[in-house]
Amino acid sequence: MALTPGERGTPAAGARISGGRGVKVLLPSVGPGAAMEGARVLLRTLLYTVNSLLQRRRYHTALAALKGFRNGAVYGAKIRAPHALVMTFLFKSGSLREKLKAIAQATYTHSRNLAYFVFTYKGLMALQSRLQGKNFQFHSFLAACIGGWLVFGENNAINSQIIMYLLSRTLFAFSRLAVEKGYIPEPKRDPFPLTAALIWGTILWLFEYHRHTLQPSLQSSMTYLYDDSNVWHDISDFLIYNKSNSEK
Repeated sequence: MALTPGERGTPAAGARISGGRGVKVLLPSVGPGAAMEGARVLLRTLLYTVNSLLQRRRYHTALAALKGFRNGAVYGAKIRAPHALVMTFLFKSGSLREKLKAIAQATYTHSRNLAYFVFTYKGLMALQSRLQGKNFQFHSFLAACIGGWLVFGENNAINSQIIMYLLSRTLFAFSRLAVEKGYIPEPKRDPFPLTAALIWGTILWLFEYHRHTLQPSLQSSMTYLYDDSNVWHDISDFLIYNKSNSEK
């Protein structure tokens, strides 16, 4: 009777040899399908472990700070990237590479700072709660003050824009709070039209006579709107372009 390759001592197809010191053991080879299934099992196990960890209340405070870091980074990138894209291509000169680099740098700075601030704020809130047993109103003010000093204390273009954005909303919020608490009487008429008139009157007066006091991006916007519209040579820079090629 004829012997098969495996019976003669020759490894059969689909088998591999393992062993040492003269001992040889035939092991079945693992095909691509089995390897993929093993990877899927490993991934499912890993996801189960991570999800179990996320459900544990004892880690909630630390995990909340980490997710706050994530959300700060994502939100900062979402709102800065479109703004930087428009402002850079609308007002800044330079090569395409320089413009893209400026957009990326502004987006990174905004995203990073917001992520750092949220993480710092939530961490300090948790620390104060742990030390005093619960949260008090001044905890949020103190934690945000420290975070603002550490993260947004540098006077640069990105931080300046963020602080001015918050300042305007803080003033509106304090106005509403003052009425709500009864510190000032509720207006009989909507004060918004008067507020809009005073704000626009003040800002255009500053632009015309004290331009240097305005933030650079606001100066650029107003120059485009009010100064550049005074100059043209023909239909091309009157209707199609803002400036002719000779002026750029």
